[in-house]
Amino acid sequence: MLRFNLTIWFLLSLFTTFPATAQNNSNQPNIVLVMADDLAWMDLACQGNPLVETPFLDRFAAQGIRFTNAYAAAPVCSPTRAALITGLAPARLRITNHIPDRAQFTPPNASHTGADMFNYLAPSYTTIAERLKQAGYKTGFFGKWHIAGTSVGPQGAGDVKYYPENQGFDLNIGGCIYGGPPTFFDPYRIHNLKNRHQGEYLPDRLADEVCNFISKAGDTPFFTCLWNYSVHWPMEAPSDLLQKYEDRKGPGLNDTRYGAMIEALDISFGKIMQHLKDEGLTNNTLVIFTSDNGGFAGVSDNRPLRESKGHIYEGGIRVPLMIRWPDAIKPQQLNATPVISMDFFPTILDVCNLAPEPLCDGISLTPLFANEKLARQSLFFHFPNYAWHRSNSLAGAVRSGDYKLVRHYTTGEAELYNLTKDISETTNLASRRPLLTNRLNQQLTSWLKETNAAMPRELPLE
Repeated sequence: MLRFNLTIWFLLSLFTTFPATAQNNSNQPNIVLVMADDLAWMDLACQGNPLVETPFLDRFAAQGIRFTNAYAAAPVCSPTRAALITGLAPARLRITNHIPDRAQFTPPNASHTGADMFNYLAPSYTTIAERLKQAGYKTGFFGKWHIAGTSVGPQGAGDVKYYPENQGFDLNIGGCIYGGPPTFFDPYRIHNLKNRHQGEYLPDRLADEVCNFISKAGDTPFFTCLWNYSVHWPMEAPSDLLQKYEDRKGPGLNDTRYGAMIEALDISFGKIMQHLKDEGLTNNTLVIFTSDNGGFAGVSDNRPLRESKGHIYEGGIRVPLMIRWPDAIKPQQLNATPVISMDFFPTILDVCNLAPEPLCDGISLTPLFANEKLARQSLFFHFPNYAWHRSNSLAGAVRSGDYKLVRHYTTGEAELYNLTKDISETTNLASRRPLLTNRLNQQLTSWLKETNAAMPRELPLE
């Protein structure tokens, strides 16, 4: 556990010059958790994409730790969001597909239906926002929620008891049932987001709302979730960026509009980082940037990863992740430890010196801040449903060290890949490494049983 000697910290702070506008004089760190929507592992310049410009995120990545083996909890959005906010695996929550579940959607000639699941995150679960609010934090949510039930109406209206304002957040701007916005331009028609300037771009507006929330926090520590609607459909970006990217298409980018959206997202992120600096809050603010799943096929080029959003192969679940906290994290770090969305909950509790949850499927990442190792052997994934845009097979997976096992639930077939040597998952080693394949398969079986995971159901033969 990461702990600080508060007396020493206070004495040191007496000799540190802060801007006159500095806020939050408490010893508790502020937390800013930014999650992009559908942003692929290779969609940033700092990740190696040659066609996009993301100077603010590149600079941010260099100021802390950039993770090269970070995973979303699921290959689609709703399960990852529920897992991140509770620290519990989608299998345990039984939220394993995007909401509303369309399993209910079954491909023609399928042998199985998707697993049963819930279409909302029940208020009975403890969220990280509730824990921090109890600890005296101001809590604000901005952007896409999408774990709130199935009823869609004006402004994304659903049952508000499942909305962020009833899950530990003092303020909710934008969080509702929507999986994507009606439009990225004002007038927005999104929950609690008043129209301001016609033609204003949604990521810019949400960044302004975040900055305003931070300014109003005063001396109180704050927790901000900015879960951007970008870079989800519809493919819309400011005209100057559309013009800038109109000739940029090739390896790394399949849709020029998508490149423009990525840079627009980067600009809005930079606005928030600049505001933290202007307010004297950079050093004592933990900032996390990640994505909810892999890139959407067609617009994003996920290579060298296999497949895309909606698949349990690397292109569906491996995501960018960068963490910055100057008070505790040295810059210019690159870390290859496999980590997952559920880890953010215990990490935040740890840095805030709060007691851990009695049940959590993640572990604190704070040892990695000091370049130490994690006491964990494997990561698990459970995708027992059909993504609406893909009639892909229902599958689970386990990542252990260099190796990843994929099990297809409909056939029981297992695939084994060495991700260090074969990041594209092209060479199935299952027949060559039967003992390892069997061991990882047993691990997955035990984990599915421990989490009481719902499984696909076989259809009767006609």
